Amino acid sequence: MTGKRILMIVGDFGEDYETMVPYQALEMVGHEVDTVCPEKEAGETVKTAIHDFRGDQTYLEERGHDFEVNATMADIDPADYDALVVPGGRAPEYLRTYDAVLDAVRHFFEADKPVASLCHGPQILAAAGVLDGYEMTAYPAVRAEVEAAGCSWVDEVTRDRNLVTGQAWPDHQEWLAEFLDMLGTDIEHGETAAVADD
Repeated sequence: MTGKRILMIVGDFGEDYETMVPYQALEMVGHEVDTVCPEKEAGETVKTAIHDFRGDQTYLEERGHDFEVNATMADIDPADYDALVVPGGRAPEYLRTYDAVLDAVRHFFEADKPVASLCHGPQILAAAGVLDGYEMTAYPAVRAEVEAAGCSWVDEVTRDRNLVTGQAWPDHQEWLAEFLDMLGTDIEHGETAAVADD
């Protein structure tokens, strides 16, 4: 497999697991992931938030990690990338106000390149006006917003054309597997043997 070049758009108080896990998993299997945030230079960090589910009517938010962006949004060209990842959390509600973010998202849809989005990430896709006619999912509280943008709602990890969507970080396993398949990622598992000493 030849690794793909993937763009990930992140921001302050994006969901920690939805930022860290896809970044690490995609890099681990040989893809190159450039992380960008508007008005942040390569080497600067965004603050993440951990959203947990503890029986309340909505999620609980706690402080996560400092996540380093490794590219500068003003310097990148979306045409140089093979795929896009848009994580969730609180970041999408403000990231969607940046024209550069919306223009980047539109490029991937216009060019029919793979896009993976999770949780509140589809708020950005809705603002970019690219969801009309798609079958998809998102965090349930975002359902009305994405349906208003023209999508058909499904209550599970969904792959429709170039778009893979999930509801939140508990969907990682299936969501990432669908995205890796879309990217053409071939992971070979070697045989291992465990030997126990008596």
